[in-house]
Amino acid sequence: MKILITGACGFVGKNLTEALKNIRDGKDRTHSGLSVEEIFCYDIESSDEELDYACERCDFVFNLAGVNRPKDASEFMEGNFGFASKLLDSLKKHKNRCPVMISSSIQATCIGRYDSDYGRSKKAGEELVFSYGEETGARVLVYRFPNLFGKWCRPNYNSAVATFCHNIANDLPITVSDPSVCLELLYIDDLIDEMLSALEGREHRCEFDGIDTVLCDGGRYCAAPVTHKVTLGEIVELLEGFKAQPSTLVMPEIPAGSFAKKLYSTYLSYLPKEKVCFPLKMNVDARGSFTELLRTEKCGQFSVNISKPGITKGQHWHNTKWEFFIVVSGHGLIEERKIGSDEVLRFEVSGEKIEAIHMLPGYTHNIINLSDTEDLVTLMWANEQFDAQKPDTFFEVV
Repeated sequence: MKILITGACGFVGKNLTEALKNIRDGKDRTHSGLSVEEIFCYDIESSDEELDYACERCDFVFNLAGVNRPKDASEFMEGNFGFASKLLDSLKKHKNRCPVMISSSIQATCIGRYDSDYGRSKKAGEELVFSYGEETGARVLVYRFPNLFGKWCRPNYNSAVATFCHNIANDLPITVSDPSVCLELLYIDDLIDEMLSALEGREHRCEFDGIDTVLCDGGRYCAAPVTHKVTLGEIVELLEGFKAQPSTLVMPEIPAGSFAKKLYSTYLSYLPKEKVCFPLKMNVDARGSFTELLRTEKCGQFSVNISKPGITKGQHWHNTKWEFFIVVSGHGLIEERKIGSDEVLRFEVSGEKIEAIHMLPGYTHNIINLSDTEDLVTLMWANEQFDAQKPDTFFEVV
């Protein structure tokens, strides 16, 4: 399949282009049903001849080109309606009736605050494509995008989320006049998934009830099925938590598919170089070191313990707290004894055979470095964050 992408250097265009390259080059095996032979990338610097060449040969068109921030309002119609006319005329000239996808905007509803020159230009582009479909019989797919966010989105342009992520990551101020304002947000990876589905003829159809998307079979429009409705205040609160993570070590809840998970990935993509790496506090003594790596809100914490040759660490027990000890380098012995019992459980451990050993509640335990020359490195997970006011840790030799 040969695919034309207009607006290929923009936010959506860049993400789509890279996704298609991965499929073309065999790097993405999740879309094995798609065969991408060639990608024609058209943008503002491209020539009319390049557009004409692609329109003659393409099997699918993603028209992502558009004008968002013109110097003059008249440029909206020229950029959004005028270019669509040029594109469709070229397809008609070559009698190419391949499917055409056009990126419109929820502002094309022209309802309330969306009644603008930009919205009207998008609406005109929609109707042009619908008429083209009726005239030629070509399959047309009109997507009205809500607010988009994700990696590579340009800050301080037309995305509040991109601006917030960039500014908070770079210690710059943000302005939120009304935290209760709610946005409908579409994550770039969810949009790209939908666009790849459209390539396979599996697009989601919809109609609109005002500005609300109503998914339905046979709808005139198309839509990505997963969006998130979130207030500006909620977005800022999440971002401030992400910013604090290197100092608190607390990783907030980021369930699969959640807005928080997608926002965190977006935020990280804006980190400056000096924040990509951050120090951890190592508690060092003659025996080695102990370093907390990560705390979670509801699933405990991770640490790394380094024991010098011949050193024994631990010799304590817990009532409720339990842990995993995972030796990743070196050679050691883990011992556990139930309080009030003489029976000792022994586990010889090594980085050559990585295993997870439970530290059982009510069992005093230790870890011994059996090497005379090599440090013993142990990854530790505890089921709860350490609380200095209630450590639940009691000394007793195994």
